[in-house]
Amino acid sequence: MNRVVVTGLGFISSIGNNRAAVLESLRESRCGIEVMPELVAANDRVKLAGTVKGFSFSSADPLDWTFPAKVQFSRAELRTMVPNAVYAVAAMEEAISDAKLDPALVSAPQTGLYCASAGSAWLTHVAIESVLTRGPARTSAPTVVTGMPNSLHLNLTARFAIKGASVGFSSACASSSHALGSACDLIRLGRQKIMFVVGAEDCHPYNILPFASLRALSSQSDPALAPRPFDVSRDGFVITGGGAVLVLEDAEHAAARGATVYAEVKGWGQASDGYDVVAPDPTGSGLARAMTNALQDASLEPSAVNYINAHATATTAGDLAELSALKSVFTGDAKPKVSSTKALTGHGLSLAGALEAGICCLALREGFMPASAKIQQLDPACEGISILTERCDEAPSVVMSNSSGFGGANVALILGKV
Repeated sequence: MNRVVVTGLGFISSIGNNRAAVLESLRESRCGIEVMPELVAANDRVKLAGTVKGFSFSSADPLDWTFPAKVQFSRAELRTMVPNAVYAVAAMEEAISDAKLDPALVSAPQTGLYCASAGSAWLTHVAIESVLTRGPARTSAPTVVTGMPNSLHLNLTARFAIKGASVGFSSACASSSHALGSACDLIRLGRQKIMFVVGAEDCHPYNILPFASLRALSSQSDPALAPRPFDVSRDGFVITGGGAVLVLEDAEHAAARGATVYAEVKGWGQASDGYDVVAPDPTGSGLARAMTNALQDASLEPSAVNYINAHATATTAGDLAELSALKSVFTGDAKPKVSSTKALTGHGLSLAGALEAGICCLALREGFMPASAKIQQLDPACEGISILTERCDEAPSVVMSNSSGFGGANVALILGKV
């Protein structure tokens, strides 16, 4: 099979709107969580979000939106845009520039795009309300498009004239990890030379508040106290939005054009809990199988893994299940260092896998392991697991990124230094 490497990264996130800013935030454990006034106005329990700075979506009319000057849209493009697509376009343009891809290569038949998003709940509501109150005949086609769950996929493939394989993934918080693994397989099999992997989500109360109804979100008002994965006093996750893009490329193709390489995608694995619609299997057996499958796919022993970017969202059930999975897979002399960068970024839902895989690429390229921030008292359940409470400046050579979603979907990605 063909080898797969990462040749470009792009970020729009709560901790920075480009690769350099994200790297600095990770090094300094700089948090992107803050009180979100729109949330405070909408409910009396959830106040924090991983806000995306420099972007404003003040109304459903895209002509009212503001974003950094480098992000440009024609009036026609804006008519079908959703906020998460705006984030994704900005991140993708950075990734294209970072990978030094010319327009002809971006739009080549051997270049595809796999993306992941839950859609814009806000603009879906606007579209349905228009159909019900104004009637179908008076609801514009662009309004209908913005209300579709796959609006991210529709906008990206059109904006970048994608000619290769393209699919939108929806497996909850494992979505963009599924997209990355599946894109890797396409390149391995020789069916594509380049794949864009995109995760993007809105940061809007309509995307956030349903999780408050599930009692999954932190009720803290101090960003220094939430989210706190692995802390004994954690009380739930904090949602973020943004976009993250990785350029995956056939290794020989990348070498032939002199591309800079961040990391090699060594392997990936997936498995399901088969347990509950929302709650994880307390034993963590599904995630353990995903990690084992990834190691087998990469032809690596557990002891080869130096660092794990955990899914850990700061829910008690989720953190404990993942700790159980880690303990069952990494035994004996296998002692990787572990952290959850969600403490800094917030939980990106469908975005999370791509964002954290990008973070792992930075860790490999720059030679460090980011901290699991905000821990005041480590949960005793972490005994035997090397949780990083401070940044580690040892350079990892093999890293793993875990993602788990509602319905018991689990994905483990393995990336290695080239």
